This record gives sequence, C-alpha cells and structure tokens, in this order.
Amino acid sequence: MSVLQQHASFFDRNGDGVIYPWETFQGMRAIGLGYPVSIGAAIFINLILSYPTQPGWIPSPLLSIHIKNIHKGKHGSDSETYDTEGRFDPSKFDAIFSKFGRTRPNALTEDEMNSMLKDNRNMYDFLGWVAATVEWKILYKVGKDKEGLLQRETVRALFDGSLFERLQDSKKSS
Repeated sequence: MSVLQQHASFFDRNGDGVIYPWETFQGMRAIGLGYPVSIGAAIFINLILSYPTQPGWIPSPLLSIHIKNIHKGKHGSDSETYDTEGRFDPSKFDAIFSKFGRTRPNALTEDEMNSMLKDNRNMYDFLGWVAATVEWKILYKVGKDKEGLLQRETVRALFDGSLFERLQDSKKSS
C-alpha cells in the first residue's frame, strides 16, 4: 500500500477496502474527537472523497471512499507531501519544517501552521483551502504537545497513519 493508503486505512474499520461515513465517524471518535467534529468531518470527508475514488463513473449514494483509489482524491493547496500516486515525498515533508518551523526547527506553532496553510494556497482553489485547513486544524487539535507545538514526529506519523493508532491506543488506556 502507498503511504496515503496506509493513512486512509485506519478509517476502514471493517477492513474491506471501503470507507463509509459511519466508519469515518468511528475513526474520528477513536482518535479523540468529539461528536460534533466527528459528524462534520465524516460528512465533509466522505462527501468530497467519495466520487473521485469510485471504481467507475457512477457516484455512490452511500458516499463510500475506495482506498485503492484514494490518490485520486488528492486536493490542491496542500503541502504536496503526498505525490499524485499517494507516495510520501521526504523533501516536501522536510520543507514544511525548514520553511515554517521558526520557533523550533522540528516543530510548528499554531501560527506557523497557519502561515504554512496560507502560503500553500492555490489561487481560486477554495475547496483545497478548506480541506487543507480542516486537516491541519484537526491534526493540531489531536497532535499538539503540552507546549502547543506540533512536533515533526507527530506530523510524520500522521502521513503514514501510525498517529491514528497511537491516539486510539492512548484513548483506550485513559
């Protein structure tokens, strides 16, 4: 599986290669998000990613996301850490911290993250702006440390999906 597929697989709660909105909701709850955010994220994510990831041209009335085609749902105005095939690009990942990690070289403050989001915007790509903002704001909410920093290792774990497993295990043990 590509790194993007690994990232998305966490939300495939029954392991069938397809993510339905209720599975996205369950995954969001499993990483520690509240009901309103989890419901909103499930609707937004599945609404946006369902059609591009379908195996054919007919839309799914159940808003299913097909993991094998998740790379087709890649949006603009992002960090470009995933390439068009869903592979991880280490140089783009490093650029996040070398360009925006001003307070600490291996972490981002909320302001630095917001600067990155603004700098990555493509002109007239409103959906991409919203998608990137939602993704990074959720990451910041669940991944920041006690100092309010988003550590490099945390962001890296997000990209390969291992952060989700860690958050789920942490929530279970609490």
